[in-house]
Amino acid sequence: MIDLRSDTVTRPTPAMMEAIAQAELGDDVWGDDPTANQLQELAADKLGKEASLFVPSGTMGNLIAALVHCSRGEELILGDKSHVFRAEAGNVSIVGGIHPYVLKNQVDGTLALDEIEAAVRVEDVHVPHTSAIALENTHNNCGGVAIPPDYFARVRQVADRHGLAVHLDGARLFNAAVALDVPVQAFTQQVDSVMICLSKGLCAPVGSILAGSGDFIYKARRARKMLGGGMRQAGILAAAGIVALEQMVDRLAEDHANAKRLAQGLNGIPGITVPGLANSPDVLTTNMVYFKLDDEISIRPESLARRMEEMYQIKIEPGYSQEFRLVTHKWVAAEDVKTTLAAFQHILS
Repeated sequence: MIDLRSDTVTRPTPAMMEAIAQAELGDDVWGDDPTANQLQELAADKLGKEASLFVPSGTMGNLIAALVHCSRGEELILGDKSHVFRAEAGNVSIVGGIHPYVLKNQVDGTLALDEIEAAVRVEDVHVPHTSAIALENTHNNCGGVAIPPDYFARVRQVADRHGLAVHLDGARLFNAAVALDVPVQAFTQQVDSVMICLSKGLCAPVGSILAGSGDFIYKARRARKMLGGGMRQAGILAAAGIVALEQMVDRLAEDHANAKRLAQGLNGIPGITVPGLANSPDVLTTNMVYFKLDDEISIRPESLARRMEEMYQIKIEPGYSQEFRLVTHKWVAAEDVKTTLAAFQHILS
């Protein structure tokens, strides 16, 4: 089976399974799981932060960051296409009582700096107090685009003028660093907190990392406990996370190369358009390919997905309207890209 629905479908590598079997364990809620502690120290060092915290999911990591940076009734500036706004069940409002101030994401995944500046509230009893800005990189719903570090430096300047915290949803931040060929700390040095996922392109079975200052992580640990994210012998999972950070980052370039081959191949199939490729065939791609079926194609997305699986053992996720997203990862090889392109060619012809 070729599974292109997401990089969340990745399976742990043999090295991860061996590390899991040999992991030294304790009780992480009490802070004495040595493997979880090792992962947190390693992650903090790689991200250039004082401390980090192992959490069950990226969604929980983003929520914890919002809870630490914003008190109830305060405001968080974020994008209308951000994962925090679109795909985390409204948790910042429901759990944190935090008011979202939603700005339009630009095509490149950024928020316009002048709009961020204008969104900061003046001191007035009628309006919420602005406390933080949430950014995302790579930006999922903007095509998996990698946003360069200099943008985050400019947002940092805006935040500093107004005393705001900046959180980075960096679920796929290592993809951005590899794609742009820059150190991951080029991004993280500009933000107060960052979340990275271990369970996507890095292939760990479960878990994410939330990193920041020592004081931030002290407060984050309490929030994690409140949300039910305190795990006991977490070293079983953390062991795979250590392998992910030590062995799986550099190979992300393979996923990007396969995604570019996939995008260019799809764009050459009649009835399929890959936005942006028509005018720029070498457009920068990470591991996501967004494409749409042209209006003259009558096949329904659900039917296309069903035929791909039944006829070719290829899993794709039906998108909204005629749009789709395909995601490459370690378990999608170059040969799988060729098979996928042939399958689309045959079904759509």
